[in-house]
Amino acid sequence: MEFGVVLQTDPPAWRVVELAKRAESLGFTYGWTFDSHVLWQEPFVIYSQMLSATSRMTVGPMVTNPGTRDWTVTASMFATLNEMFGNRTVCGIGRGDSAMRVIGHKPRSLATLSESMRVIKDLAEGRETTYNDTRQHFPWAGETELKMLMAAYGPRALHLCGSETDGFILQLADPAIAEWTIGAVRQAAEEADRDPDSLYICVAAPAYVGNDINHQREQCRWFGGMVGNHVADLVARYGNQGVGVPQALTDYIAGREGYDYSGHGKAGHDHTDFVPDEIIDRFCLLGDEDAHLARLRELESLGVDQFAIYLMHDQKEETLNAYGQQIIPAMSG
Repeated sequence: MEFGVVLQTDPPAWRVVELAKRAESLGFTYGWTFDSHVLWQEPFVIYSQMLSATSRMTVGPMVTNPGTRDWTVTASMFATLNEMFGNRTVCGIGRGDSAMRVIGHKPRSLATLSESMRVIKDLAEGRETTYNDTRQHFPWAGETELKMLMAAYGPRALHLCGSETDGFILQLADPAIAEWTIGAVRQAAEEADRDPDSLYICVAAPAYVGNDINHQREQCRWFGGMVGNHVADLVARYGNQGVGVPQALTDYIAGREGYDYSGHGKAGHDHTDFVPDEIIDRFCLLGDEDAHLARLRELESLGVDQFAIYLMHDQKEETLNAYGQQIIPAMSG
């Protein structure tokens, strides 16, 4: 199993670069950031510095979307970074949540997402493609590689992910939901005559190493609220007991009354009070090193290739150190 770290691009931007550099020195091989340009600083500017400060780490958004940038601009940024740093970027992408809703737009449709992924990947990897009824290519770009990973929860999105992408991002660490979603993605790959074992599976969730479980829960309760935005979309489409959507994923948002994006990804906001402790324990990795190792081994047995830590709490360095010094070596042994 590989390990990644997911950072918010809060100012100062150099702090993000420092954390990425520290993470690489501790054995993390992926450095991700949020991509929500109003709430935080522009990530693609920071990626260039993250890549310059590291030597092996693969860098990219978790996740970008088809709506806030022209697709050719997104592809050009990836192609440029790959040319500069040697194929060390990855594109995590979804329909768009905070980045779109904060500026008054709805998340893009799955059809639009599908088309955008094709265009971005083709251009970034040096191929000619059709965009806006025109033929486009980057005359300056050589052949590079851009792994396209899609974030998904619902049945239609999981099917698209398995049918068309290089891999799947599940933004929660519940083994039961991981088993269901990974199975759906792999089944879609088989139906599309693709090798399901070739898909790269990334699970991303907050991880907090320590013994004060109540404090850890309060520091990570925001994550249940963030996931709840996507679950609310599923309930709106499929209902509380919609076909193909497990109640383990939908029941907990019954008390959700709204969401304040000013507190997106931050501890201590009352708009996530509806999230019960049980959900935090299921969705996140909390407790001591042994508790983390037990969950990680369970996820690994389900076919997870990477666990990426959302590092948004008050013990960033301590958790990075615990992973680098204890957990990553134990998972590699």
